[in-house]
Amino acid sequence: MAIFLVSDIFQKLILPFVLIFALVFAILQKSELLGKDKRQIDAIVGFVIGAIFITFSTYVEWVNQFIIFFVIALFVLFVFMLLYSFAYGNKTGDPLQSWVKTVLGVVFAVAVIVALAVITGAWEKVQAYPD
Repeated sequence: MAIFLVSDIFQKLILPFVLIFALVFAILQKSELLGKDKRQIDAIVGFVIGAIFITFSTYVEWVNQFIIFFVIALFVLFVFMLLYSFAYGNKTGDPLQSWVKTVLGVVFAVAVIVALAVITGAWEKVQAYPD
C-alpha cells in the first residue's frame, strides 16, 4: 500500500527535491527577489535548483540526515507552542495576570525540555552527573 514511501527513489530523490524546491520557492516568493507576482518564474527557478541539487548525492545524503532532525525539532516546537498557547492564548477579558502567563510559559518550556531529555535518554546522564 505505502511501499513507495520506503523506496530509495522516494527517499533519495523525490523528498529532497520537493524540500529544496519548496524552500527556494518560498524564499523567492517572500523576498520578491525576481519581482512581485512572478510565481511561475519563482517555480521554474525552484525546480531548476531542486533538480541540480539532487544530482549531487553527497548533499542529498546530508539533507536526508537533516530531515530526521528537522521533523523531530518541528514536533517538539509544535508541542511547546501548543502548551505555550494555553498560557498566552489571545483571549479578551483574560483573567490571568502577566506574571502568571510568564510563569506558565517557563514551566511549559522546562516540561518540554525535560520530556525531550527523558525520551532521548539524556535524563539518565543528568541524574548520574555527580557520580
